[in-house]
Amino acid sequence: MTDSYSTKNKHLTQDERLEIQDCLNHGMTFNSIAARIGKDQTTISKEVKRHISVKVSTVKKTDKNGNPIVPEPCPKLLKAPFVCNSCKHRHHYCKFTKHLYSAKTAQDKYEALLREAREGIPLNKDEFYEIDSIVSNGIKQGQHLYHIMQTNNISVSKSTVYRHLKRGYLSVASLDFPRVVKFKARQQKRPEYVPKAAKIGRTYDDFLACIEENNITSWVEMDTVIGRVGGKVIMTMDFTFCNFMLGFLLNDKTSLEVTEKVKTLKSRLVEKGFCFGDIFPLLLTDNGGEFINIFAIENNQANEKETSLFFCDPYSSYQKPKVEKNHTMFRDIVPKGESFDTFSQQTVDMIFSNINSVKRKSLNGKTPYEMFSFIYSEELAAVFGIGYIPPEKVIQSPGLLKQQPVNGNKI
Repeated sequence: MTDSYSTKNKHLTQDERLEIQDCLNHGMTFNSIAARIGKDQTTISKEVKRHISVKVSTVKKTDKNGNPIVPEPCPKLLKAPFVCNSCKHRHHYCKFTKHLYSAKTAQDKYEALLREAREGIPLNKDEFYEIDSIVSNGIKQGQHLYHIMQTNNISVSKSTVYRHLKRGYLSVASLDFPRVVKFKARQQKRPEYVPKAAKIGRTYDDFLACIEENNITSWVEMDTVIGRVGGKVIMTMDFTFCNFMLGFLLNDKTSLEVTEKVKTLKSRLVEKGFCFGDIFPLLLTDNGGEFINIFAIENNQANEKETSLFFCDPYSSYQKPKVEKNHTMFRDIVPKGESFDTFSQQTVDMIFSNINSVKRKSLNGKTPYEMFSFIYSEELAAVFGIGYIPPEKVIQSPGLLKQQPVNGNKI
């Protein structure tokens, strides 16, 4: 059986098609075949339907006037797997048209389609100059490109014409087109990420080994929540033993902002007599580029390591479930898509003070604030900007944003 993860989003191979044919010959269902070769059931169904070979029956029937009668389809072909590969009557007398799946035929069609797609539409010299003449004359008359192409049935796409224009192949320039000069080039910003070299010794497997070796049962999961694209974001930290969550407002999603916020937090803790490494001994986050400055997060002001930072595997948010789950409570107050640009840090503190004051079933009716302040102290919670909210005053809806944030331990 093929590993389903390694073959995901891959084209079917010849060996896989042979496996499909063999499975169909033995009467297996699409679901069973999919599980056997590690593909989706829909993939198998589409593959078989797309490559059915029809073998017309040699039995000819006519009516009383001698006119040929169109044979009815076999009722067995009206349901999956839609082919006769496993039918016991296939090699004997059968009055119906046979539908078969052949791995060789399917592979040949696939390879031919692949070659055709890669070749595209070849243009010889005369055809190119003819298209150039048609397009250029139309543009000089002020016509739009779509109008020109539809009027003259040009055999290439609009994108091809624009590509030739950009490369200077045509007799007209961008200035001659009615709208091309107004087009702005698309900005393709590559998202930042943490390079593999920086994650050596800090992978998720290293994290699992660390907590097992040191018998660690609690750590802090770190993430960012996005508001308006390009606007302010919120960095969140969740203490997994009680789901006590902190929020820090960032001007943008960059490593510089995260670094400055972490440095400020460390300084504030030192001023109040706390140590960052004692409270955050183990951090787990994703591969976002905002966390790329590892040493600024791990080291103290004397450049000595005081905490350990680990990274989840790419596209594996389930590896830090606590912070992801707690984000749903944040979204109860600030729905997805809402901008954070008008927020202040006091607004963020007010939001998370309410979130941390919601009673949790997982904590036997206690709140994250109560559990955190019991293990640490109310003073430390106040350093983080989190205050106590009486149960009857907790607001877990967008209506909270209409309230005025108040600093201090008691809100």
